Amino acid sequence: MSRNADKVLLIEDTISIAMVFKTWLGKRAIQADIAQTGGEGLEKLRTGEYRAVLLDLQLPDMNGLDVLRKLTEEGIDVTAVVVTASGSIGTAVQAMRLGAYDFIVKPASEERLVTTVRNALERMVMRRTIKEVSTGLASQSNHGFIGTSLPMIAVYKTIEAVSRSNAAVFVLGESGTGKEVCASAIHMASPRRAGRFVALNCAAIPKDLIESEIFGHVKGAFTGATGDREGAAHAADGGTLFLDEICEMDISLQSKLLRFLQTGTVQKVGSDKTTKVDVRIVCATNRDPMEEVRQGRFREDLYYRLYVIPIEMPALRERDGDALLIAKHLLGQMSAEENKEFEGFTPDAEGMILAYAWPGNVRELQNVIRKAVILNDGPFIDGTMLAIGGNLHAVARKGAMAGGNGKADSNLISVDLNLPFHVIERQIIEEAIRRSGDSVPKASQTLELSPSTIYRKREGWEAA
Repeated sequence: MSRNADKVLLIEDTISIAMVFKTWLGKRAIQADIAQTGGEGLEKLRTGEYRAVLLDLQLPDMNGLDVLRKLTEEGIDVTAVVVTASGSIGTAVQAMRLGAYDFIVKPASEERLVTTVRNALERMVMRRTIKEVSTGLASQSNHGFIGTSLPMIAVYKTIEAVSRSNAAVFVLGESGTGKEVCASAIHMASPRRAGRFVALNCAAIPKDLIESEIFGHVKGAFTGATGDREGAAHAADGGTLFLDEICEMDISLQSKLLRFLQTGTVQKVGSDKTTKVDVRIVCATNRDPMEEVRQGRFREDLYYRLYVIPIEMPALRERDGDALLIAKHLLGQMSAEENKEFEGFTPDAEGMILAYAWPGNVRELQNVIRKAVILNDGPFIDGTMLAIGGNLHAVARKGAMAGGNGKADSNLISVDLNLPFHVIERQIIEEAIRRSGDSVPKASQTLELSPSTIYRKREGWEAA
């Protein structure tokens, strides 16, 4: 059978409730079929015809939790929403741990039911889209990156596209987002991969030495020049020269860099000879280069020479779910390096990793995981072992940073990490709702959570 993007299965033994649910969904053009037992429901789900299932936890032949376990064991690709009585919130939470996407408490309103089912269907479409794109990229390397979020998939595809060109690439992004990894990936995916990839950090080299570092010098060119020296441009001949933190380059040197880009020739410091080289330029900055031009700190003609193909590296807080994937990879890598035997993270630790904004991006995440591995023993990292935010504050993922520039603004939500994670989570969500004028949809956009998730959590707090 062909898949229907809006087809839902209702596994509910009370036929009157099932018919009401089916009518509500039908009014919104969502087709629903009914199964009255867990066994019948599983048979229907195995056809692959449904994108979502609305699952009652109390069925005549088996527990709804057993149905969820079967879905996982058999790899049935469907988004599950469980339906439970008001006194069974604990069971619903257990269902979430078994893979359920959301839950609805009886009696449910029509709007609540339809909104939850629509969110489940949208989630399924997104999951399958990501899976299809990721599968298409599976035969290729992810270029040293870890992540399956849509922003990163866009980066992978851009790398593949620009690697075939010799045009200059300008990589933008906050510190710690992987700009050098991106530059190296462009080189390794290009026909220049047999040549050298030479990286130079313009902010780390003293102003008086950077010209020599790029173009080289001859003996006696300046004090300390005891012999001829090849610069980075010579070293990268036939390959790629990566100029990191390009906006830190002294403006007097920028004219010489522009001449190099225009002529393809290198003149060593202290020499009157020029040498032809074949170098591709990739540069990066964590600043706004156009603003640097406006402020007179960066030459406009150099900007337009370099800013041919821009690549924006997303901040970790914008890469939905990738923080946990990266953390798991780092945990395995660092456990091996430190001869530890960590197997993974506890649920509370995973929740903290996903909830934190990571203003320092991947570099901050690396530091947190390394510290946890060094200071603790396995088999699992729990929330108390994660020195997130220096053990001072946790920050809501969305809205905590202003304009993507890494600076905190008035939307910052700070909480005490000495509190249990479920308390921290509640404080962040309730504060976001308050600042959104008590609008759950607005708060959901701020926090990058679905409205149904916030409603579910509030129901759980009220029932506790």
